[in-house]
Parts: sequence; C-alpha cells; structure tokens
Amino acid sequence: QLFLDDTKVKNFTTCFKDPAFLTFFFSRLERNRSGRHEAEFPFLSRCGRELNFLRCEDRPVVFTGMATDPGGNCRLSYGGGGLAVPFEPDKLAVFPGNGRLYHPAPERAGGVGLVSSELASRWSAEFRLLEGPPGAPALFLWDGKR
Repeated sequence: QLFLDDTKVKNFTTCFKDPAFLTFFFSRLERNRSGRHEAEFPFLSRCGRELNFLRCEDRPVVFTGMATDPGGNCRLSYGGGGLAVPFEPDKLAVFPGNGRLYHPAPERAGGVGLVSSELASRWSAEFRLLEGPPGAPALFLWDGKR
C-alpha cells in the first residue's frame, strides 16, 4: 500500500488505490541517487521535474497477483496490477530472519520484491521442508518441477 508520508492512520481508506496512478508511480521507481534525503528515502519516483521520495517497511515492490500472459507464461504483478515480471519459481527465497518470501524484481526498483502474504499463502501447499533453517521452506514445487 502506498501512503503520503505524513498520513497518521495508515489503512485501506487512506492509501492510494487508483490502478493507473499506481502503475505510473511504480513504473518510474528507482533507487534514490538524487543527493537529497537518500538515507531517509532510499527510493524515488520521478514525475517530470518532481521527485516523489519513497521509504518502505521492507521492499518497494510487493507482488500481489499472478496471471498468465498470452504466450502462456506466468507473471507476478505489482504496482496496482499494471506492472509484472516473469515468474521464476526457482528463484523464490525465504529470508530466515523474518520468514518472508521474496522474488526477483526490476533492478532499478531494488532487484528483489516481497511476495504478498496472500500469494504466499496460496502457494504454501507447494512448499517442502528439507534440512536447513527451522521452519524455512527449502523446496518449492511448481508445475510438477522442483
């Protein structure tokens, strides 16, 4: 969810919801190398001469949906559903420190995106636990493949 920085109560009613705006905003997302507020806001989205600074709890890209493109390839969507990357199940990774699931994202947006809890929950039946960190899935089955 995307909020104005000074929003006091952050919930569904106070976040930006317009898919066109979210697509526009996230399509311009990049690392903040502007020389301004870099420590506090590690990312920014440019709109003409305007710089929209962004900070996040974890990663700026959060994958919220999955769809199949006309060629039959699975894609993970983000940014209000208007942007997507190819789904690479072999590159899913769980960070043991927080138990969250991650997937590659566009490099300019940090290179790694967070998989939403809803998507991770949908896929949970396909995770297999093997030797390794306690509770962290070590294997993901997708389309019958490891």
